[in-house]
Amino acid sequence: MKEYDVVIIGAGLAGLQCAKILGLQGAKVLLVDCKYSLDEGVHTTGIFVRRTLEDFALPQDCLGAAVRHVSLYSPRRKVLNLESRHDEFRVGKMAKMYKRFLNDCISVGVMWSPSTKFIDAKNSIVKLETTGETWNVKARVVVGADGAQSRVAKSLNLDQNNEWIVGVEEVFCGVPLNGEPRFHCFLDTRLAPGYLAWVINDGEETHIGVGGYAKEFEPMKALKEFRRSIEGSIVDLRNALQIEKRGGRIPVGGVLKRIANENGLLIGDAAGAVSPLTAGGLDPCVRLSGMAASVIAERLKTDNAGILKAYSGELFRARFTSRLWMRRLIAAIGNQTLMEMGCAFLRSPPGKKFAEEVFFGRGSFPDVELALKADKLKATLVH
Repeated sequence: MKEYDVVIIGAGLAGLQCAKILGLQGAKVLLVDCKYSLDEGVHTTGIFVRRTLEDFALPQDCLGAAVRHVSLYSPRRKVLNLESRHDEFRVGKMAKMYKRFLNDCISVGVMWSPSTKFIDAKNSIVKLETTGETWNVKARVVVGADGAQSRVAKSLNLDQNNEWIVGVEEVFCGVPLNGEPRFHCFLDTRLAPGYLAWVINDGEETHIGVGGYAKEFEPMKALKEFRRSIEGSIVDLRNALQIEKRGGRIPVGGVLKRIANENGLLIGDAAGAVSPLTAGGLDPCVRLSGMAASVIAERLKTDNAGILKAYSGELFRARFTSRLWMRRLIAAIGNQTLMEMGCAFLRSPPGKKFAEEVFFGRGSFPDVELALKADKLKATLVH
């Protein structure tokens, strides 16, 4: 049986980021994913916000043009246009980025096992399955980076997501861009109950999608109707080529409380590291993965497995309280009239200021280093 310091389940952005950091520090890491190639079944739209772009060195050739303009539409398609002085968003070419990050991981010694499913983890033994054959490895730490419905969380008896929305989108190339790159957001309780529909065109790729609570709409039907409603007015798809179709669950219940124990921990969507309000998960993903890697590195220096408990969702949940309340408010707005009234408020001066803070604010995810320092100070005062 092979032995590893860390086994990471899931090679999305969270798993790749964590694996790369640990590999650079000399840890013996096994990274597995159920997909054969990471350009298969990409789930995320890949919108990176300004704070992430400023704080992390992302490969520039894997990012689209900067977006400073946002148009927010009411159910009756009354529009509020917002403009930032900064480059607020860039859309990642995620398949290309995943492959780049995977190559980085392999170059620092991370072992890669594609087409591999996670079965369970008990007493440091991780059971895996590749092309129908099961095999076991021994790991000091197991990391669940396997999405909103994490099997690792269940196996390790950690908290699991129980609130999510479902998003589906189509990605096109060959869509003409009139004016500046723009993010179009549509609030419509019928097409996107509890969330929104969107079009983002940066001149290279165009993403058209809808998201909402799964019990309240049919995602593919809503996407088809939405696309039909915007053709010719928002986008010109006459010469467009569809290059991808994406879909998946997005947790919106905030960071989970118990995301670590002595056997392992959760990162990314598995940890609920997604903004409850905007459903943005890439910034929380890279920040929490970095924190997880630092805690794991400390664990590997000693036999004290309790060190992993320093990685706790309690450090962050308080920061998401207001966003969780706003999520509840959005979920409760079940008819177009109330939504139209809310959009009318957003077009007022105080409402516009609020909208600008939502779209252009820097409060994506708490600073993990400050959170750790605050936790250590609290522990010192208690003892």
